[in-house]
Amino acid sequence: MKKHLPYAAFAVLFFLLCLIPSLGMLLPQREGAAGGNQALSRSPSLRNAEGNWNSEYLSQIQDYAGDNFFLRQDMITAWSALNAKVLGSSITEDVVLGSDGWLYFADTLPDYAGLAPMTEREIFSAARNLALISEYCGSQGAEFLFTIAPNKNSLYPEHMPAVPRNDSRSNADRLAESLAREGVGCLDLFSLFRGQAETLYFKTDSHWNGKGAALAADAVNEALGRSSNYFDGPFTPEERHKGDLYDMLYPAGDGLESDLVYGETLDFSYDAPIRSAENLTIMTHGGGEGSLLMFRDSFGNNLYPYLADSFDASLFSRSMPYRLDLVSQREADYVAAELVERNLRYLIQNVPVMPAPSRGLPEGFPSIFCVWDDGIDFSVEPSEELPGYALVTGFQIAEDLILPAVAPDSQILVLASDSCLYEAFLLEEGTVGLYLPEDVRPLGVGYTPVWGTPYNIAES
Repeated sequence: MKKHLPYAAFAVLFFLLCLIPSLGMLLPQREGAAGGNQALSRSPSLRNAEGNWNSEYLSQIQDYAGDNFFLRQDMITAWSALNAKVLGSSITEDVVLGSDGWLYFADTLPDYAGLAPMTEREIFSAARNLALISEYCGSQGAEFLFTIAPNKNSLYPEHMPAVPRNDSRSNADRLAESLAREGVGCLDLFSLFRGQAETLYFKTDSHWNGKGAALAADAVNEALGRSSNYFDGPFTPEERHKGDLYDMLYPAGDGLESDLVYGETLDFSYDAPIRSAENLTIMTHGGGEGSLLMFRDSFGNNLYPYLADSFDASLFSRSMPYRLDLVSQREADYVAAELVERNLRYLIQNVPVMPAPSRGLPEGFPSIFCVWDDGIDFSVEPSEELPGYALVTGFQIAEDLILPAVAPDSQILVLASDSCLYEAFLLEEGTVGLYLPEDVRPLGVGYTPVWGTPYNIAES
């Protein structure tokens, strides 16, 4: 009996250790325990909102237990640290381990390696869509500016692991060239940041730091014909920033890195309280002049306070698609759009909320349009954001019928029942989208320019 006692004690101890994650769930859950961008499952109820039996309870309780067992985040952090230090590998596919403690966002790898670049048609489509936005802003008395926030490894590749790269030009460079041909105002932040001696991005975060945001803000103001001097500071280094990539790897970690904090007071106030810089909409009044409408992503979190200080009235929106209807509502003098390099395809995945521009019939344009019944499939939905208009999307046509006749830089016009032509936004996979008056329906499409003889389904 005594001989087996140590084995029994070990078995009991092992059993008790296994119970810790489950028994620990009886303790109050820590706030913000998820780490990174993860949202933990909440404890489900036996009854649903209607008071009936919750048929999803068993699957929900399983998800809840998987997300919330005791010390989960601590165990993930310990396992991640072990893998990083011993094996030099990341336990999450979202984070790439670099040298000297640098972390990179895995979503930027296709841009970095030159994999699956946007086609010429997609680059033209993105540029043409921004040209339509710029045209609309101009019709409302607002100046438009587009800028790309560089991926971190586009500026600081020296800490990246060895990754095979091809020699293709980046989507950002190709889009900038196409925008120049379209006459769209585009701010080059790549050259600006590469020209700085100091590092202006975080080591453990995918974004620029406080001083990098100041540099971008000065550049935006200059591109809009205004002046600011935030980049010259003063700035104070403060060890207060927890990187988003670090948080993904080490959700229970407390590692902080230094940020450069602007030392002067930024003179602006919020029109309505915000929960965080991640708010979908932030409205401010500042000490400058003019009205700004800015569409931004997470790179705008550090950027917007400087611009809020620069203008009298500002609205910073994370909406996608872009709400261009806000230009007139806000009486904006300036409209800016900032989009990170890795997400440039967003420009051909969403239809901006604005009336489609009407067009005359261009010289040499097909006189007979493809008609709806001959293969064009449109979807028409009344718009809540743009009263009196409907969102028209669709137009998926077999490649052997149409695409060989369409040049990469072809615009698409939609013939409507009011006998008018409207230019459509160009989306992925041969689809289009536009907002038409509710009492108007689409009848067909045409292209300009085309290769060779004008071609259409109706004649085939």
